[in-house]
Amino acid sequence: MTATVRSSSTSTARRRLAGAAPAPVPPPRPDWSLLPERVAALAERASAGHAPPVETFAPATGAKIADLPQSDERDLDDAFARAALAQREWAARPVAERAAVFGRLHDLILRRQAEILDIIQTETGKARSHAFEEVVDVAINARYYARTAASTLRDHARSGALPVLTSVREVRHPKGVVVVISPWNYPLALSVSDALPALIAGNAVVSRPDNQTAITTLWAHELAEQAGLPRDVWQVVLGRGRDLGAHLVQRADFVDYTGSTATGRGIAAQAAAQLIGCSLELGGKNAMLVLADADVAKAAAGAVRGCFSSAGQLCESMERLYVNAAVYDDFVAAFVANVAAMRLGANLAYDSDMGSLTFARQLETVQAHVADAVRHGATVLSGGRARPDLGPYFYEPTVLTGVTAQMRVHREETFGPVVSVYRVESDDEAVEQANDTRYGLNASVWTRNTAHGRRVAERIRAGAVNVNDGYAAAWGSIDAPSGGVGDSGLGRRHGREGILKYTDVQTIATQRLFPIAPLPGMSDAMWAKTMTTALWALRRIGRK
Repeated sequence: MTATVRSSSTSTARRRLAGAAPAPVPPPRPDWSLLPERVAALAERASAGHAPPVETFAPATGAKIADLPQSDERDLDDAFARAALAQREWAARPVAERAAVFGRLHDLILRRQAEILDIIQTETGKARSHAFEEVVDVAINARYYARTAASTLRDHARSGALPVLTSVREVRHPKGVVVVISPWNYPLALSVSDALPALIAGNAVVSRPDNQTAITTLWAHELAEQAGLPRDVWQVVLGRGRDLGAHLVQRADFVDYTGSTATGRGIAAQAAAQLIGCSLELGGKNAMLVLADADVAKAAAGAVRGCFSSAGQLCESMERLYVNAAVYDDFVAAFVANVAAMRLGANLAYDSDMGSLTFARQLETVQAHVADAVRHGATVLSGGRARPDLGPYFYEPTVLTGVTAQMRVHREETFGPVVSVYRVESDDEAVEQANDTRYGLNASVWTRNTAHGRRVAERIRAGAVNVNDGYAAAWGSIDAPSGGVGDSGLGRRHGREGILKYTDVQTIATQRLFPIAPLPGMSDAMWAKTMTTALWALRRIGRK
């Protein structure tokens, strides 16, 4: 098993940045390999095979995971044809029957969590506690939509044009075939939790997970079938985004995408050209505000969770901390002590606080941002170095101060375990600095006065703001919508919006007794006078 190793102290990090390389003893490695026959069986569930396969590897060790089949346009045509055919029968089932499938999925995923935790850790390199967040996410989304879908999707009566004479019903219809393009960083949560409300709404889904984490999605696909979902209703295709993305959007009735802002813009443009809807959760450069009256110990502990979950590879992660001068010194001391004590490791067990980055490119970005910041005068308070002794892509949780606008880390999304701490003199300055970004996904405010915290939160330009939490409070409150503004995307997941976006709304108005037109023998002038009198009356009685 890999030994957990605490992150370096400030002095060690500075020596490393100066060129002095430590010589740690490599710890023993865990057995990351999944059973080849199990991986092969899961891979066969994909609509793939016409394109050359690709190899995938475990980030924590470099060990091979799978030879993954790939899809081309022929596979896509087959997947969409089968999905469209299955969708018609699936949509004809009562909502309660469709929802019951996901009530059973909730139970299955909790019972079999050990298996999927191993798979998620193997494919992403994250710590087990952070992989467990994904299990929780899918479970609570499945429970929520299984319980609320029938009431949300049922026909609703609406006020008619003329009281009593006009009756109106609002009816919801599924879009058809929904494409879900999900990333590698939260492979279970972002593939399943977006697909399940689309499915409950009566759609078929074609998923394109990232190759790196495809086995996670395919495992969930198998579990959903065991819960009673007809297999063809949910299709999985495999391939690189640059090869399949445009072809997927071209065939879709709606697109749900989580990933980079640049790719999201391209999907939005293509969807607009096709006059189909899309929902996009994109990048973030999230801010945490520690106000003058904050509980320093709680804020410092919360910052660790908010900044370093999944090694910072979380769209909701905090990358900027704005700390009031009244508590700045105490907060920084407590935060740095907590960070320096974090346990790094890749065990398939709950014994580490942070795992590995997932790709070499993520490690390169992290290293480049830290090196650029140090070169321009920033100070490393903790971390600041790669840990190849633990695995190919490990990097210590890193705290920077003295970051200025000329440094890349100031504005660019790092998407790794790096956070910059800034001193501010007032709430107004903190809010101004927090809003000085083109992103607007998530934020955090820490204060003992929660009413004041909510007022500050309302001034922050972000889709979600957590008071006295980093991200889990808002993200986990799935009765409320979640999403971004600005370069962080458009559309929402969770809540009513999270399922209604997968439907088209139809208004059915039935007119009784008299038409909305002059009665026989009535002049247009008399009709206008009669309607004017009626409108004034409706205004007086407060009619909608």
